[in-house]
Amino acid sequence: MKDPLASFIALYQQLDKQQLHRLPEIYAEQVIFVDPAHRIDGLAALTDYFAAMYQRLAYCRFEITSQQQQGQEAWISWIMRFSHPRLASGQTVTVEGATRLTFDKLGKVVMHRDYFDLGAMLYEQLPLLGSVVRAIRGRLGS
Repeated sequence: MKDPLASFIALYQQLDKQQLHRLPEIYAEQVIFVDPAHRIDGLAALTDYFAAMYQRLAYCRFEITSQQQQGQEAWISWIMRFSHPRLASGQTVTVEGATRLTFDKLGKVVMHRDYFDLGAMLYEQLPLLGSVVRAIRGRLGS
């Protein structure tokens, strides 16, 4: 059996709308995907979610900054750089985050949970709301 974490990272570093057919290589049919804005149940729904997301993005790349695995669970720290025509005037947005993965006995991901700052990824990048969110962050000293 291939190293499931290495396979996951390798696919994510190539992931774009032309690679979505490869998601079954790393995800189980009953995968649960959770991030600060979504909970998605099942590989078909996850594939649809990624297809819609990548359709709107100009590009999206992940840089893996650390990884750790113990048994069936793994943690990955990453930096995501992406561009969306409606966010930050189409400029590159950079977001740091982490992912917790749980693998089944076949080495496929059954739980994928992302942790990142949704404000930095989305709200701060919107034309009107962004200035308000940045002002609030400034007042809070963050």
